[in-house]
Amino acid sequence: MLAEAGLLDGLRATTHWLGAAELARRYPSVSVDANVLFVDNGQVLTSAGASAALDLCLHMIRCDYGAAVAADAARLAVTPLVRDGGQAQFIAGEPPRRTSTLHALMEWLQCNLREPLTLDAIARQGAMSVRTLTRRFQEQAGTSPLQWLQTARVRRAQQLLETTALSVEQIATEAGFGSATAFRERFVRIVGTTPKRYRQAFRAQAA
Repeated sequence: MLAEAGLLDGLRATTHWLGAAELARRYPSVSVDANVLFVDNGQVLTSAGASAALDLCLHMIRCDYGAAVAADAARLAVTPLVRDGGQAQFIAGEPPRRTSTLHALMEWLQCNLREPLTLDAIARQGAMSVRTLTRRFQEQAGTSPLQWLQTARVRRAQQLLETTALSVEQIATEAGFGSATAFRERFVRIVGTTPKRYRQAFRAQAA
C-alpha cells in the first residue's frame, strides 16, 4: 500500500523475504532491503513480518519515550528487547522460483558459491550475454547478478552460523568469500551485524 501510494519512492524499505523480489520488481523506485528486520525513514517505517513488526513497535516506543518505557513494553509483550532494525531476518536461503527462466542458473550458482565467479563466467554458464543476464536478473530477481550472488553467499553463511560450529574462517571459505576479512566486511554491510553477534543472537532467539 505504501509503495503503491508512492510513499516509498526513493526510500529504503523492507518486507518479508518471500515478497522482497516481487516488491522490488513492481516498484523499482524503492530500495528493497530483505536483510533487515525493519527500516525507519522518519515518517515512514516498514518491517519484515509479524514478529519484526513487534520489534518495530518497540523501536518506536524507545525513540518516543525512552529505553525504560520500551523495556516495560517488552516485558508486557513477553518479548526480549534485543533486536534492532539492522539485524537480519532469520531466514533460510530463498529457493529459485521454478517459474523463473533463471531457475537452473540460480540453482547452479547456489551449488557453486565457493567458486570465484565473475559476471562473464555466470553469463557463459547461462548461455547468454552479460547484458541479457543483467536485464533478466533485474526483471526477475529485482537485483543484479553479482548482488544476488553476494546475498546467496551471505544466506549460506547465515545457515552455517545457525546450524554448525564452524569457525568464521571456515564459513568464509564454504560461502565463497575468499578470506575471513572479506566475509566479515560483506556480512556486516548486508546483515548489519558481525558474524559472531549474528550467531549469538540467533541462538538466543532459538532458545
